[in-house]
Amino acid sequence: MSTADDIFAAEARATRARAIQQFGRIVVVGGGCYGAYYLRQLTRAHRAGAAEWDELVVVDRDPACAVGRSDVSELPPRTRVVTAEWQRYFDDYLGAAVGDPDRRRDAIVPSPLMPHLMADWLATRAAERWPHRSVRAEPLLAAPEVPWQRAGEDGTHYVSFAEWMCPINCIEPPKCPHTRGARSWSLPIAVRDYVSAESARGRALEPLVFHCTHRTHGVGMIDVADVVDADAAIARGGSAGDASFLIGTVSHCHGALRRLVVS
Repeated sequence: MSTADDIFAAEARATRARAIQQFGRIVVVGGGCYGAYYLRQLTRAHRAGAAEWDELVVVDRDPACAVGRSDVSELPPRTRVVTAEWQRYFDDYLGAAVGDPDRRRDAIVPSPLMPHLMADWLATRAAERWPHRSVRAEPLLAAPEVPWQRAGEDGTHYVSFAEWMCPINCIEPPKCPHTRGARSWSLPIAVRDYVSAESARGRALEPLVFHCTHRTHGVGMIDVADVVDADAAIARGGSAGDASFLIGTVSHCHGALRRLVVS
């Protein structure tokens, strides 16, 4: 089985073969153990010449989180810690990103333990856009075809192709480190297939999928441009009449789905 060092070495070789990755702002969700790990990896990526950014922001409600307690000299360049609730931060940040072309260069590093923050923001935006209409999260009408899934109380449906515990540093390579065989699955594809099957049943859904891809040194990100574009898609679809959207934040192996209904 490949070790984390083997994976990072292979990724570093691939990184040297392409141009350095450039970002505007990178937002890391959470400054605890996961956020601290991602910052260490981004430090290594920066030193290796694999990634560059204008600003690196870590958001945590606890000023004494692991990253908040770190010595400034231990943090990557141009890093700052913002003390705020995640949802409040994204309400302000993503709201300001709408219509700002500079923010389309930004990316978000999600936490494995965070709620479905992008769906929360999109639902809030839709409710503000149509204060006299019904905007609500509803359970999925059919279960996706994945090995593991669980419905949350807030309408979020959690899905995974893994029935085992995956390490935080897995980059979901073509060969699965756990099964040692080819990774034949991908949630973005599975979500599109699910939406097609629902449409065939007469239950139309517009898929809005944020694919968390591993950019460098084991750090997965979603693009802010995709989230802003999803907000515009909801505005268009909802303005035409009743509409249902399937909002997903997914990697190849794991994800969170929510059905947003505007009527």
